Amino acid sequence: METPIQKYARRQRRYNKLLQKQEKSEGHICHLRLAVFITGIGVAILTYMVQNFILLTAGLVFFAAIFIYLVVRHERLKNSMKYTTLLRDINNSSIKRIKGEWNTFTDDGGDFQDSSHNYAGDLDIFGKNSLFQWINTANTYIGRRRLSELLSGITGNSDDICARQEAVDELATKLSWRQRFLAEGMLAKGRMHDPGDLINWVRERNEAFRNFWVIAMVRIFPVVTIILVLTGFALNKIPWYLPTAALVLQFALLSYKSKERQRMFGIAENYVDDLKVYYKMLKLFEKHNFKSTLIKKIKDGIKDKTGLEVYRQVDRLSAIIDAISNRRNIFYIFFNILMLWDFQHIIALERWKQKSKHILKKWFEALGQIEALASLAVIRFENPDWVMPTIYAGNETVFAAKEIGHPLLAVKRTHNDLAIANQVKVLLITGSNMSGKSTLLRTAGINLVLAYAGAPVCAKWFRASLMEINTCMRVSDDLGENISSFYAELLRIKKIVGEAKTGKRVFFLFDEIFKGTNSMDRHTGAKVLINKLSLTNSIGLVSTHDLELCDLERENDRIANYHFREYYQDGKICFDYKLRPGPSTTRNALYLMQLAGIDVDEDTVL
Repeated sequence: METPIQKYARRQRRYNKLLQKQEKSEGHICHLRLAVFITGIGVAILTYMVQNFILLTAGLVFFAAIFIYLVVRHERLKNSMKYTTLLRDINNSSIKRIKGEWNTFTDDGGDFQDSSHNYAGDLDIFGKNSLFQWINTANTYIGRRRLSELLSGITGNSDDICARQEAVDELATKLSWRQRFLAEGMLAKGRMHDPGDLINWVRERNEAFRNFWVIAMVRIFPVVTIILVLTGFALNKIPWYLPTAALVLQFALLSYKSKERQRMFGIAENYVDDLKVYYKMLKLFEKHNFKSTLIKKIKDGIKDKTGLEVYRQVDRLSAIIDAISNRRNIFYIFFNILMLWDFQHIIALERWKQKSKHILKKWFEALGQIEALASLAVIRFENPDWVMPTIYAGNETVFAAKEIGHPLLAVKRTHNDLAIANQVKVLLITGSNMSGKSTLLRTAGINLVLAYAGAPVCAKWFRASLMEINTCMRVSDDLGENISSFYAELLRIKKIVGEAKTGKRVFFLFDEIFKGTNSMDRHTGAKVLINKLSLTNSIGLVSTHDLELCDLERENDRIANYHFREYYQDGKICFDYKLRPGPSTTRNALYLMQLAGIDVDEDTVL
């Protein structure tokens, strides 16, 4: 059975071969175009020299038709080559992701970073070397935002999460469809725009151009003007001032609310390229049959009463806006005066709005949801041994996992069992420096984020209640607000304790509590905090170097001690990163100082 990386490699080779064939075909077409052009010129010169104008005309038409056909074929072939290149590159990137080289991907979701978020900064959800950078395959503005929302907190209830899991399972099996869907999104020229302006623009009403008499006037006036121009200027059948007066009248009409019209057209032009991408993606989505309840619900939610496919409606809007963008053409002004094209475009837009404006936002939201689910499906496909988590709906607050590992540490990943259930509410994690305490906390947190998103988790078995994730790990000074790191930590802890006291289920992760103060205050404050949290409906993990806190286990049966340890081999310090029950019995700070070149005489240390 092929592994995911073998499937990617096979597809990569296939697209490379196809691209080579297309490049050869492109070369043949280029040579053929040149040959047709030269031959056509030669025939034209020869027939002109012999004064055979009928044959000259026929030859020009014949060779021009062949040349135009080859130009169209060449353009289509170039588009196919671009699409093939994207599919090849998608498989290249997928191989990189499996090999752990995904931190080279350009989109790291840095625009979603929020220093005040409950856990995103501590768990590396956004930014360089983040979960978003590893997982994201969304290209549209709403798709990226939707994925960020799934990774930023619980969306929906346990039933919603189960529905997303079902959808992710199905999409994971549709590798070809997902890659084509991704390739269509990658055809966008640069980062896609926020469609908010387009949605608001479509909701605007222009009542004048919905009026029957105005529409009739805009349709009839150009016909009359064209007749006057032909009979007056071309045939000299009527006085010249009649067609001139008609043209002046239409020019005057175009000055009506011209600034407002330019603003409206300007907004539309920003989405010319985006709409072409939306059209292709929606077409691919609507044409495919899905079985999962959630995806079918998404598809049903974008249908209109007439039953017309959404992608056709988007294509119609795209065609209108594409025509509007032609006003940048130097000849547009002449045809605009003659045909009142600006008004014709507005009429077409108003008709489109009457049918589809109320559902445009739903189309974009639907695409965004599918892109987010497709991103999660990548995890499922590439990690078939990971498990879909069970969302526990009972009264007890639970977090339990077997062989849980950090999903972003593909190369140096270790696995541990974790269980916070029954009487135990807090796991107190001790161990020497660099032994793996902070990584364990992030492992638990980031897998919980994936579980709530609807994705598989890096574990053999996983069960958890719905809880609000809160962390206090990386806390720094805020010079702008004149807040020290210690006070910033206090504010974070105050917020977490406040939520826990209200009865909310909070999953907390504390890494070295109160590290900004002296050892006595740190110990006393940490002891009070841990005891308080153990009496709430919340659970979590606390890492510490303060071994005296391990006495809490004897005083409070809601607290359990676990530790990491190191060992020495060939004069070097080594870690196995395995979690063991009980408090830590080792320390290594002085040894690490000596490794760093700092001379420390333990006999002189008080």
